[in-house]
Parts: sequence; C-alpha cells; structure tokens
Amino acid sequence: MELRHLRYFVTVASELHFGRAASKLHISQPPLSMQIRDLEREVGVELLYRTKRSVSLTQAGSAFFDEAKDILKRVNHAKTSAQQAARGEIGDLTIGFISVADYNLLPYVLREFQKEYPSVSLGLREATTDTQLTDLRNGVIDIGFLLPPVNAEGIKSFLIAKEKLIAVLPTNHPQAKAKRAISIKSLATSPFIMTPRQHAPGLYDSIIRFCEKFKVYPQIAQEAIQMQTIVSLVSAEMGVSLIPASIQKLQRTGVVYKAIKEVTPTVEIHLAWKESNQLPSLDRFLEFTKNSMKTYKKD
Repeated sequence: MELRHLRYFVTVASELHFGRAASKLHISQPPLSMQIRDLEREVGVELLYRTKRSVSLTQAGSAFFDEAKDILKRVNHAKTSAQQAARGEIGDLTIGFISVADYNLLPYVLREFQKEYPSVSLGLREATTDTQLTDLRNGVIDIGFLLPPVNAEGIKSFLIAKEKLIAVLPTNHPQAKAKRAISIKSLATSPFIMTPRQHAPGLYDSIIRFCEKFKVYPQIAQEAIQMQTIVSLVSAEMGVSLIPASIQKLQRTGVVYKAIKEVTPTVEIHLAWKESNQLPSLDRFLEFTKNSMKTYKKD
C-alpha cells in the first residue's frame, strides 16, 4: 500500500464520484478505478459500493476513510514540520547568559524571538563567561551571551551591546550624596568588590587598568561571581564596585548608583556559538539577534 492509494481513495470517498475524483487527481477514470480495486484487494474488504449511477462507502470503507484521512493529515504535518525545522522555525536551543545580559538586551531578544518563532523551545542557563565557553565547546549550550575576549578555538562571536561603567556605593559612603558624577579618584581608599578574574578576565583587567590610569589601586576586599551578589555586598557595606550601567535597573536598598566623571571603559556583550553547530534554529536566532540590535536601541 502506498500513499497514492490513500490519496486516491480519500478523494473518491469525498466526491463519491469517480469522474469528479479523477478530474481532481488529474488522472483518467479507468486507472483510478484500477487503483481502488488494488487497494481493496490489499485491504481484503470491499470499501465502496458501485452501481452504474452511484458510489457509496461500505461500513468498512467508512472506517478506512477516517483512518486514511488521519494518515494523510499526519503525513502532511510531518512534511510541514520537516520544512519548518530546515528553516529553523521549530527546534530546541539552549542559551547561556551572564547576569549583565539579563539587565541589558537579553529579555528583549527572548521576548521578540518567541513572538516570531513560538515553536522554537528556548532553554536558559545562567553561567559565567568561562563556563559558557566550555559549555559551547562541549555542546551543553548552543548560544552564549558572554563577555569578551572570546578566543576559544572553534567558537565564533559578534558584538551585540556595549555600555559604560558606573559606580555602586553603600548609602553611607562619603560620595553617596554627591549630586553630580563622581571621580574615580574619590574611591581610592574604598575597599573594592570585584568579579574574580578567572570568570571575566576582560572585564576585570579593564577595570584595573582604568583605575590605575588615575592612580587608583583597588584593594579588593571581596569577590563575587554574579552582579546581583556584588550589589548585595555593597548594600552590606563591604565595599564599592564598578559595574555595567544596566545593572542600576536592579533596585536594592542600601546602595546608590553614581556616574563617573572620567571616561570609563565600555563593557561589551558578545553572542557566541560553536562554528560547527549546524542547527537551523541557531542560524535563525543569530540572524534575528543581529536584526534586533537596531530595534532594541530604539526601544
């Protein structure tokens, strides 16, 4: 039994007329009749009552009709699904992200991507940059929102966002009530809270170079991996920190955010992926994110 037999039978059963069915199928009537006879022989029962004037379904034919329609429907669905998967419109993607991205463009990209591609299932894993690079190489995640440098073999990336640094201070800090931007020099004697260098070497080094440029040599009192934790430690009056400007969206009692007078380094967020990853949905996500960057800046 072939799919054409089912299509022929369903068309005849729908029309209950061999002539009209043959016309719809773009074949002549005699071959259509032969195909239906072949189908009945294979099924082992009569599916249609035939007279010179009419065609009707037998009870067996009625049962077969329902099943045949369902099979053809599922075949068409399978065909559509395969085409959608090839276009990256359905599938599964696992996305790694740093906490900075969560306060920047990540929510926007995820929201808009899901609106346009609701059949792509997105799994999220918050992780540091170094962990994401390992996960990308091992296939644990498909995409990573992370900090540069991205110099791992076989991993590609592009810049998707950048922002300046600001200071976060406990409310009892001498500069907390300043009405204008503060100088980095005013933090020279304050203990600093930093992300460990091994987790974000690019960010760590840029902060240290920036401070030292103005003769500020940070005394690191505490280290924390997540930006939310850094802000919490500042709230606990354990030190000050320099953080990406988007983190000030995190409202926390006991802290104030201050702009810095000097021109700070920019914090970049890159989108990274394994070059050998051939998932069509990955290509779709990369393309969508590139196109979303301009929209996000206006949002």
